[in-house]
Amino acid sequence: MTNTTLVSEFIILGLSINPELETIIFIAFLIIYTVALIGNLIILLLSIIDPGLNTPMYFFLGFLSFLDICSTSATVPKMLTAYVTKSKVISYYGCVAQLFFFTWPMGIELLLLTVMAYDRYIAIGSPLHYATIINRRVCIYVAIIITIVGSLNSMTHTYCTFRLPYCDDNKINHFFCEIMPLLKLACGDTYINEIVVFTADFILGICCFCLTCISYVFILNTILKIRTAEGKRKAFSTCASHITIVSMYYGAVIFTYIRPRSRLSLGKDKIVSALYAVITPTLNPIIYSLRNKEVKEAFKRTIKSRWLPPVSPS
Repeated sequence: MTNTTLVSEFIILGLSINPELETIIFIAFLIIYTVALIGNLIILLLSIIDPGLNTPMYFFLGFLSFLDICSTSATVPKMLTAYVTKSKVISYYGCVAQLFFFTWPMGIELLLLTVMAYDRYIAIGSPLHYATIINRRVCIYVAIIITIVGSLNSMTHTYCTFRLPYCDDNKINHFFCEIMPLLKLACGDTYINEIVVFTADFILGICCFCLTCISYVFILNTILKIRTAEGKRKAFSTCASHITIVSMYYGAVIFTYIRPRSRLSLGKDKIVSALYAVITPTLNPIIYSLRNKEVKEAFKRTIKSRWLPPVSPS
């Protein structure tokens, strides 16, 4: 710590240090963020205002959309602003806030995807008891519990990351303040941080992934017992969208976090981080809406009832 200065701000280098690519990256992420924001807002609003979507499945889907809005809004607007103002500086406490509000929805989303897998198992395996097991009150309690757990996870990561001293080098080789790039800059011992990161992500990542897989083993076993091909197709279609999102999300998160620090490649990590931080939240509403007739019908009903004038009888 001799002859060092603690930093009061960070410089976020972004996805590329090539100025020629900045315009392309700005346009691409502006389009992606706009699609993510609009798509998730539509899903969130439909799950609230449409009576036909007043079910546990769409309660969780609306909650997922809310989390996706939070995670993308924590990172992308700051990056877009940096390209416009040509200033890549973020204050120390701005970096703290960005890390917290990014890891907060990420942790909750891992738990939520696990709950959604169990919800699909009950819906397919015990349809007659579904309304009793998964009701509105249960959904609210589950949402509160996983939010508390996700908040504790985010606070732990944020505190452990910024308890470290940051000296001299303040250039973050990433497009937002994330844990691993920040640990590369720390001038203190990061051994405890690595243990905390690995432990938290093992619990929220590997354990949740295993529980999700267990739910789908039971789902598959139930589907195989259905006699008709049409029945099997309908049962599988109810969880196909969830399987797609789980595969993309868990693959990216596990690749980024469940590894020794010595094997980090920040160039590759930036691409993978963009996948689960920006691309997956954008694809969520598209995947769920395009494959779901109920969402499309709810959207049509909402447009007709709220924005289109009623057709008077001739």
